[in-house]
Amino acid sequence: MISVIALLQSCSSSRQASKNNHSTVSVTTKTAKKSTVPARVINTGNVSAASVVEFAETLIGIKYKYGSSKKENGFDCSGFITYVFSNFNIAVPRSSVDFTNAGIEIPLKESAKGDLILFTGSDASSGIVGHMGIINQNRKGKISFIHAASGNSRGVMISEMNSYFSPRFIKVIRVFKPDR
Repeated sequence: MISVIALLQSCSSSRQASKNNHSTVSVTTKTAKKSTVPARVINTGNVSAASVVEFAETLIGIKYKYGSSKKENGFDCSGFITYVFSNFNIAVPRSSVDFTNAGIEIPLKESAKGDLILFTGSDASSGIVGHMGIINQNRKGKISFIHAASGNSRGVMISEMNSYFSPRFIKVIRVFKPDR
C-alpha cells in the first residue's frame, strides 16, 4: 500500500483500479480549493479543440518524467499540457493546480473534445488539483482523456473515467470557443 501511495503524487494520479473500464462509474464533483489560486485566462484564439487533441494523440507513448515539459525527456501531466498547447502558441499555466480557476467550468456529462479535466493528486479528499488531461471523447457519457501518467511509468496515454479517477475528479473546464 505504501508503494501505491508513493506513486500518487502531483500529476501522477494515473494508476487504474480496475481493468474493467466499461462499468458504470459514479462521479461526484469536488469543490476545488480556489482561494489561493488566481483566475487564469487561456486565449486559444482561432485554434480548434480538434486540432489540439489530434496533435496530443501523436504523443501517445512518450515516457513520463516528473517536472518535464520536453518531449525528448518525457512529460508530467501539466508538462504534457504545456507542450501540446505551446505547439499552437497558446500560453497556459505550467502547474496543474494553476488551472483551478481557468476556463469555464462545465458539467462532466457536457464535456467535449478539447476540454480539460482536472483531478486531485494523491489525496482524493483534498480538493486540490494535482493531475489533469485533455478530453478526447465523450460518447453518451463515456469519457476518455489523454494525459501523462506516472503509474508503472506509463507516460502519455488515453484513459477512461473509471473507479480510479472518479473519486479524484474535480471538474472539467472549457478553454476553446464552442465549435461543436
